[in-house]
Amino acid sequence: MDSFADAALLLVGHGSTLNAESSAPTYQHADELRKRGIFAQVRECFWKLEPGVSGVLRGIFSPRVFVVPLFISEGYFTEEVIPRELGLCAPGETSFARVQDLGGRRIHYCGPVGTHESMTEVLVSRAREIVARHPFPTPPKPSETSLFIAGHGTGNSENSRKAIEAQVSLIAARGEYADVHAIFMEEAPRIQECYALAATRNVVMVPFFISDGLHSYEDIPMMLGEPETVVRQRLAAGQPTWRNPTERHGKRVWYTPSIGNEPRIAEVILERVRQVARG
Repeated sequence: MDSFADAALLLVGHGSTLNAESSAPTYQHADELRKRGIFAQVRECFWKLEPGVSGVLRGIFSPRVFVVPLFISEGYFTEEVIPRELGLCAPGETSFARVQDLGGRRIHYCGPVGTHESMTEVLVSRAREIVARHPFPTPPKPSETSLFIAGHGTGNSENSRKAIEAQVSLIAARGEYADVHAIFMEEAPRIQECYALAATRNVVMVPFFISDGLHSYEDIPMMLGEPETVVRQRLAAGQPTWRNPTERHGKRVWYTPSIGNEPRIAEVILERVRQVARG
């Protein structure tokens, strides 16, 4: 059993001044791991919110620090911004040691949660949960369901497409769902093409984002065919912007929240730490 009694866990989120919910998953998983008493300290920090990334290490006193980015994929933020702000590399550098001694502490920089293979179970769990919660009249079997993993696509600085396609391959290899597809907001195949791509009448779409916001609450429901006025009315009333399931184009569609608050992500975080700790 790995021991982290002398170590701190630092979770790094993006955060947003425009979306109050953007920090919620980071705090949720930090609270859960703090309750377990595995680490001497568990801290959170953000790129766009306080506490910021650049000064957070000053409040950590453990001799070992494991840094886990709560991001979907490797890219600009995980490979340049966060390491630079932590002091692991100089501005403009993209190559740096993942384990460094800094300020009397040994810093272990982990990969983002979204690219870990155990995220497969997070995505499948989210898909199962939405159908079980909203049966019609009974939940369809996965073998009678087309599963779509939705991402942003072109215009996003992260390599989200690769992360999504990797997960689609892993889920498809399990053989549970009739068919499994990657689908995107700004890149082919696009969200609205799910109706033509689905091999079954039952469709489940899971947005592969860490937090809910404009994309998951507004953009994707409208791309799926929900009228903009309806989406805005529901949003103003504090209601879900997509009602599960909804009939569209001969398909019955379930649409889940983003995966960020899925409880299993706490386990993915621990797997990232164990990976680095074992070298």
